[in-house]
Amino acid sequence: MISVSFRVYEKMMERMQEMGATVTGFKRVLADWAKRKGLEGNQNFLRNESVPWGWSLANMLVFKKVREALGFQRCKGFGVGAAPIKMETLEYFMSLNIPIRPTYGMSESSGPHSLCKMDPSWWNPASVGKDMPGVQTKIFQPDSNGEGEVCFRGRHVFMGYVNNWEKTTEAIDYEGWLHSGDMGRIDEKGFLHITGRFKELIITAGGENIPPVQLEANILREIPFLSNVMIVGDKRPYLTCLMTLKCDVDVNTAEPQDTLTPLARKAVEELGSPCTTVSAIISSRDPAVFSAISQGLERANQKAASKAQKVQKWALLNTDFSLPGGELGPTLKLKRFFVLRKYASTINSMYEQAESGGLQSKL
Repeated sequence: MISVSFRVYEKMMERMQEMGATVTGFKRVLADWAKRKGLEGNQNFLRNESVPWGWSLANMLVFKKVREALGFQRCKGFGVGAAPIKMETLEYFMSLNIPIRPTYGMSESSGPHSLCKMDPSWWNPASVGKDMPGVQTKIFQPDSNGEGEVCFRGRHVFMGYVNNWEKTTEAIDYEGWLHSGDMGRIDEKGFLHITGRFKELIITAGGENIPPVQLEANILREIPFLSNVMIVGDKRPYLTCLMTLKCDVDVNTAEPQDTLTPLARKAVEELGSPCTTVSAIISSRDPAVFSAISQGLERANQKAASKAQKVQKWALLNTDFSLPGGELGPTLKLKRFFVLRKYASTINSMYEQAESGGLQSKL
């Protein structure tokens, strides 16, 4: 089984959708038919029902070839971690008979600790699944909502850091519980939900504790042509965010380019924008794109649990986050402290402006 960051799957999906858009005629009809069968079949698995008619044919003609093209022909399972994955991404890969299972774990726990299975009693993609056999999970010092630090123990937990007793005792308490540093809760059905990391927790000037991950995920769902979003607000009077647009990437250097991806170009074209590059959108402050971002943020803000969790201002950056740029780590996780340093002037300028009643963009 392979388990990678949700960003890897999203990038794969975008590229496959771009290639699929160029297919026409009988191949397009066959692909669409097979994807319908793939999604229906995997949804049937989750209901303990049999696969639909045509499943074996779709598998032979399409699913096997897709797996071979991706190098997945020997993979028995697919996992995802690092952050919440969009339902759109899960359903897309299900339609290709590549069911992705949300998982959770750490290097210190030899990999996975909990996971979702393709089974009605084990499947909840909004969570990171249930405990694997032989392991235990507890929420340390839960608040009134049942949220606290996720701790776990079992034979999969490491013995400690070599020649570093101080760090070992910080990670593993006297009862053998490994303290993950992640915030989470366990629901009434036993599913574990990760709500953030204590190190990433934003504490506003008003003393509000805000986990940014779910807020960022909400914004990305509402504005599909955005690539990355990072919430800012630690020791600040209100929340702001940095955004990047989906753009092409140099296959040799992994550096983001100025041109929008085909799917992003299509999205902004449908908004009525003639722009095809990031620089054109920013230099012209394209009204169609900027309006769509503001409206998307308004919708995301409606899902906020409190006024303090609503984003007040935003900035659109002229390049996407990347490995070469330093904003992303080797597993494509966002390096928040690096981003805060790199874009400090942009962030400060959003707070230097006088507060107003609505969302404001700042470039």
